Amino acid sequence: MELDQIRIEISDTDQQLLGLLSKRRALALAVAEAKLAQNKPIRDQKREQELLVSLIEKGKPLGLDAGYVTKLYHVIIEDSVLQQQAKVQGQLNGENGPVCRVAFLGRQGSYSYWATQKYFTRRAEKLIEIGCDSFNEIVQAVETGHADYAVLPIENTSSGSINEVFDLLQHTRLSIVGELTHPIKHCLMGLPGTNLANIRQICAHPQVIAQCSNYLQSLSQVKIEYCEASSDAFERVRQAKDLSVVAIGGEEGGALYGLEVLGRDLANQKDNVSRFIVVARKAIAVAKAIPAKTTFIMYTGQQPGALVDALLVLKQHGISMGKLESRPIPGNPWEEMFYVDVLANLEDYAMTRALDELNRITRFVKVLGCYPSEDVSPTQVQS
Repeated sequence: MELDQIRIEISDTDQQLLGLLSKRRALALAVAEAKLAQNKPIRDQKREQELLVSLIEKGKPLGLDAGYVTKLYHVIIEDSVLQQQAKVQGQLNGENGPVCRVAFLGRQGSYSYWATQKYFTRRAEKLIEIGCDSFNEIVQAVETGHADYAVLPIENTSSGSINEVFDLLQHTRLSIVGELTHPIKHCLMGLPGTNLANIRQICAHPQVIAQCSNYLQSLSQVKIEYCEASSDAFERVRQAKDLSVVAIGGEEGGALYGLEVLGRDLANQKDNVSRFIVVARKAIAVAKAIPAKTTFIMYTGQQPGALVDALLVLKQHGISMGKLESRPIPGNPWEEMFYVDVLANLEDYAMTRALDELNRITRFVKVLGCYPSEDVSPTQVQS
């Protein structure tokens, strides 16, 4: 066969694959309806494991190795789980409308922009993007009704917690209604024709600079320009029209501004992932069929053993803690508020009892939100 003919057949095959993937997603959503009617959990990892084993065996005579099949279906299964959860939550809380207004940091091309796209494409037919210049502006957009939701980065595997966001959560009336993780792949981006040897200025968000500190330390005679978001960094490079000015950010984002990749994998850690939270004016209920997280803050006071006593309450009620973060209380020197993520539904009996007890033994407890967990761990099969 001629090369052109082979490529035509590949395109035809790809079109068929897309049709089949669309059909499979529709069937997965139908499964969610059936599970909800039968009061069954959305995820059934035993069934997933059986499915993977069967598919691996069926793929062998077709020349498809186990690693290829497993990797492919991990993506498909994750998509099915998240699509099903979004559908169930939409029905329960009336979330999935035709239009959704979402505030996020930066403009098109920022990491928060891509996280917003990733989360809300499962929940709204049309997305109205509201780019903001600061975390405070994002929160205000939702509090004043200008936006329905906000997407906020809260922690990163390389640079740790984003303290400004944690501090905003102390005072806002908003509730956490969702979460997602998003891989962060930092690239050095410049105008076409840029030579690495001639770089004199790098534009990037402070969090990006923290995550790429090892790489930046290897450079000499280079000025660091702090930006409000990665999209702002890209725009500065485009506007400068100077081949000595570059930016650090995502490859897809930089391409929107006409920039080219000069270097990849700049983060201190190879697996660089950011966790984002979604906040809204109204709290939501999480369906029993979906794994849930609850986030709350508490002030235990300064007496010895107060924090230990509070954490023992969670242990005694069989509640797993996913995160514990401390932040200073403004106006109270050397005193701290603790942020706690637990793997529990706010409506669970054990969680209700634990919060009642915490209210008795601590100075202050405030629930920031109960929301579906989007941690979809890959189903493992024996080799």
